[in-house]
Amino acid sequence: MVRFLARLVGFRLSPSASSACLHRFDNFELDVRAGELRKRGVKLRLQGQPLQVLAALLQRPGDLVTRDELRAQIWPADTFVDFDHSLHNAIARLREVLGDSPQKPRYIETLPRRGYRFIAEVEEVEAPEAAPQDKPDSPAPVAARKQKALTVALVVLALIVLGLLLLKMRAVTQRASAAPPVRSIAVLPLDNLSGDPSQEFFVDGMTDELITDLAKVSSLRVISRTSVMRYKGTKKSLPEIARELNVDGIIEGSVQRSGQRVRITAQLLHAPTDRHLWAESFDRDVGDVLKMQSEVAEAIAQQVNVQLTPQQKARLHAARAVNPEAYEAYLRGRFYMTTEFSMPQQLRTAQRYFQEAIRKDPGFALAYSGLADSYTYLAFFRQLSPESARRPAQEAIRKALELDDSIGEAHETLAVLNWRYDWNWEAAEREFNQALALAPSYSCTHEDHSLYLSQHGRREEALAEVRRSIEMDPSTSSALTEAGAYYLLRDFPSLVEASRRGVAAHPHEWLEHYYLGIGYEGTGKRLEAISEYQMAIEMSGGDQDATAALAHAYVGIGRRAEAEKILQDLQRKSKNAYVSPYIIATIYAGLGEKNRAFEYLEQAYRERSLEISWSLKSDLRLDTLRSDPRFQDLLRRIGLFA
Repeated sequence: MVRFLARLVGFRLSPSASSACLHRFDNFELDVRAGELRKRGVKLRLQGQPLQVLAALLQRPGDLVTRDELRAQIWPADTFVDFDHSLHNAIARLREVLGDSPQKPRYIETLPRRGYRFIAEVEEVEAPEAAPQDKPDSPAPVAARKQKALTVALVVLALIVLGLLLLKMRAVTQRASAAPPVRSIAVLPLDNLSGDPSQEFFVDGMTDELITDLAKVSSLRVISRTSVMRYKGTKKSLPEIARELNVDGIIEGSVQRSGQRVRITAQLLHAPTDRHLWAESFDRDVGDVLKMQSEVAEAIAQQVNVQLTPQQKARLHAARAVNPEAYEAYLRGRFYMTTEFSMPQQLRTAQRYFQEAIRKDPGFALAYSGLADSYTYLAFFRQLSPESARRPAQEAIRKALELDDSIGEAHETLAVLNWRYDWNWEAAEREFNQALALAPSYSCTHEDHSLYLSQHGRREEALAEVRRSIEMDPSTSSALTEAGAYYLLRDFPSLVEASRRGVAAHPHEWLEHYYLGIGYEGTGKRLEAISEYQMAIEMSGGDQDATAALAHAYVGIGRRAEAEKILQDLQRKSKNAYVSPYIIATIYAGLGEKNRAFEYLEQAYRERSLEISWSLKSDLRLDTLRSDPRFQDLLRRIGLFA
């Protein structure tokens, strides 16, 4: 108890710890006996644990002082505090007072997960001894002095106890204010400190993977990659970014690659106040980079006092070593997949890099997951027929999950394959739920799940997922998700409202104009619809779906000849490139040629067209067919009951 009180009273070192009571470095001087840090003779505001940490480091300049040693000296077992949180705050406060930087330290160097080292030159000086007191001449004065000393001691002890209570209350208040609650985080694009612009893909990939790892933490809302990458190179302040993304924590940092070594430096800031909370560097070989990313994510989770479940800890610790060349190829694939991914040449380049990663490391699960995604997207954008994409995508995703079934995004891809390719609704629902359990903040899962629920008429659940996706990805993709949900629900007035907002925010996104055109046509505004369809066609470079929608709208205002010309152009194109038979069927339906429309719908059914599983229940272009028994039979066979 006495030792505990002594620690709370303030900083003291035992006489045996050091005969020197003054430690000087640069313009600073630590007075051990007085418990003061001075700069050029002026006392600085530093006390408590930060001062004790500094004293411990100055006792052994140049040596590693381990975390365990600091814990034993300053935070013994009977001190009921969060040691990691307290130590990081103490170091941060020290660096703030000393004007030090974790990236380029002048005084305190961090040795990740081990401890700290004081690296500046330190001079130790013995303080002058106090002047000796005169010896008493007789026993009486001695007794009087003893009585007086006892009285003073009792008074001092009472004051100490009172002071301890006040200090303890103050410490609790300071700890509460020192670590503002962080329940939502944005990882800003990491800076490339490698001195090589060609390494941007590597640095962007590290940002992406850190976001993915943090997305596994269920009690933390993590902003998606698409929303944070627009802040690359931004001059906006952190509070401004925090307001735009609606987060209270921001991670920023850097990546430095030198040969086969990689260093990540990350720091956590309380975004609204731009206040530094934590910083640390992590250094590994490229082959161990997946483990390093998991360590960074776990360290961040600890700093924001998020309780990780045993399963989440296991997933973060499960990262394996990877062939460095395979990892580099994988990151290049992710770079092309997420950079202008709607362009076919980018998708094919990504696909080649994923295949290269697999050749170099056949046990690399993430590379198989990326390969499956590349096939899926190529089919979505009609660069491959559904059947030519379906089988290799399924094989790749099965292999990914066979190697590592804890990859949430892989379960999401499997859910989409079960939904859009196999029409296996039960399996799709199961995989969506598994993906959400493994990666609760993976925005793509929330987006696709909302669309799946919309297609099945589960409106409230679908719109709840839309709201979640917008929280994690307040960018173009989530705005489009809202529009897609209203389209599948056939809520055309809400589709107009949502798409107008989308067009205002993203005027150059062709899908926003396409959905606005559908909304206008669904509410009887065909001329406005035609204008939006035309813009969508121009911006997309001639998307088949937007083109067919324009043909349908032309028929509605009596411009049948122009609709027929569009039909002929698409049929001519189908001889040299893939054109979805579903798209052809919608034009025939608009022209009133029902038998021809059903011929092409049957062809779409046989080849498992992605459009037929997506739009059959919702597409207003097929409204003239809905009362036909053949249409009801088609819905039944697909499993989309009317």
